Amino acid sequence: MNRLYIFLIRFFLAAFFAVLITRFFYPDAGVVFIGGLGVIMISLAYLSEYFRSRRKKAKGVQSR
Repeated sequence: MNRLYIFLIRFFLAAFFAVLITRFFYPDAGVVFIGGLGVIMISLAYLSEYFRSRRKKAKGVQSR
């Protein structure tokens, strides 16, 4: 998959789950709070990908 497609999938999933989680736990939260949560979710996705690829390189396994 193209990196743009991966980013778009992560973006839309993060936006969906940010709205869902925020409306469930904090119904009065504003748009800025929901956007911040979405940015945090996307950042965590890329951070986990970085650590996963770093671990694979340490073991000698090539990633795709």
